[in-house]
Amino acid sequence: MSILLVLELAIGLLLSLFILLQHRASGLSATFGGSGATYVQRRGAEKVLFRVTIWLAVAFFGIAIVMMYTGV
Repeated sequence: MSILLVLELAIGLLLSLFILLQHRASGLSATFGGSGATYVQRRGAEKVLFRVTIWLAVAFFGIAIVMMYTGV
């Protein structure tokens, strides 16, 4: 197995975990426009979790593009 493939799998699992850990108080109603809140203030651990999720997503797609062009 290529190191890129192993890294891609690890980042994918971490990304899934971090997405599932994020908490939304508004529930399913916000999905269909039931919530009037458009901006959410994140503080503390929630802010760190949000930023790490963004960086994991960037790394995931970056590695996927590298793998696509290298033929891994």
